[in-house]
Amino acid sequence: MKRLFITLLPLCLLAGCLEVDQHPQWVKGQYAGKKDNRQFATWFHNDRLAWWGTISNRNQHQNEYNRANP
Repeated sequence: MKRLFITLLPLCLLAGCLEVDQHPQWVKGQYAGKKDNRQFATWFHNDRLAWWGTISNRNQHQNEYNRANP
């Protein structure tokens, strides 16, 4: 039992040292990563109104009250 503890202790200590930093890089107060594309810009050719209509329609179909009481 003591031998198992002695072999597992260094492994447990090293496991915490191998964690990769997951915070974004900041250069001069600005985010240095790439900008994310907006959904309406990529799927709806920058038509925000069509995107909003699609989202609203999807949300209405997920409403259980509207589905149960026609």
